[in-house]
Amino acid sequence: MEHILSVKNLKTSFFTREGEVKAVDGISFDLAAGKTLGIVGESGCGKSVANLSIMRLIPDPPGKITGGEVFFEGRNLLKLPEPMMRGVRGNRISMIFQDPMTSLNPFLKISRQMTEVLEEHRGLSGEQALKQAIQALDVVGIPSAASRIHDYPHQFSGGMRQRVMIAMGLLCQPKMLIADEPTTALDVTIQAQILELLKDLQEEFGMAIILVTHDLGVAATLCENIAVMYAGRIVEYGSTDEIFANPRHPYTVGLLESVPRLDAKTTRRLKTIPGQPPDLVNVGSGCPFAPRCTYAIDRCRVEYPSAERFAEGHFSHCWRAKEVTAKST
Repeated sequence: MEHILSVKNLKTSFFTREGEVKAVDGISFDLAAGKTLGIVGESGCGKSVANLSIMRLIPDPPGKITGGEVFFEGRNLLKLPEPMMRGVRGNRISMIFQDPMTSLNPFLKISRQMTEVLEEHRGLSGEQALKQAIQALDVVGIPSAASRIHDYPHQFSGGMRQRVMIAMGLLCQPKMLIADEPTTALDVTIQAQILELLKDLQEEFGMAIILVTHDLGVAATLCENIAVMYAGRIVEYGSTDEIFANPRHPYTVGLLESVPRLDAKTTRRLKTIPGQPPDLVNVGSGCPFAPRCTYAIDRCRVEYPSAERFAEGHFSHCWRAKEVTAKST
């Protein structure tokens, strides 16, 4: 299957007074055209930084992409001159940012924020851009789009603002969409509507999607494959079915055990993962999850695990991966 995106050994660090924070530490993955990859994990594990690195939106200083390659449609985005990269952002690759309450400029009407994208990337006149922007709002379900487009962001609810963000992301019909926590701070009813909307739009436009979330339930709804991140690394990767049925990393098991399941045969208390994520300035050479892991052995504390492979495309970075089974969940 043709890959529209190939990320190879991507590394991004932030240089602080305390030292180098390795926010993304050598991740690799592929994404096929028209498919969805979910990137899951706790807050601070590097999910958002990884995708901001793909878009080359890391603030420098203090951040810097220190290594790796990001091939999109055959071109290494990390080597493109900035003017060419600006032609990719919002045009070939769009991103829905994490917080719809703060991602829109409060001083500009929705109309100006949307038409600017089309004028910049497609060279449309103001009238043509406005017409397409209204159509985009119609597609994402904004009622009375022709009049609402002239409102300011504060005149929309959180769910409507998220729909505006999705509409902006789709204006140029991108080949890939990065959705960074698109349902954060939304109630479950609106969350379901947004997820259903993303599925419908993906089918209509044939987009590839990277879905960043800490909610495994959301990932299960949309994604064919899931990458589990911890301390800046992908610790487990596989198809959604494999990750849920046969998790092979203790961290993945911990995430699954913290989610209520309607199909559970018995009532059980939800578990938590003990401890806190590591200080990324002083991660050490061993497995960063070892201090929180019930499977940890001495080797885990001194040597980072190599990849143990299972079903096609499914791997786990754990020395005891074969002992971690679905029965643990």
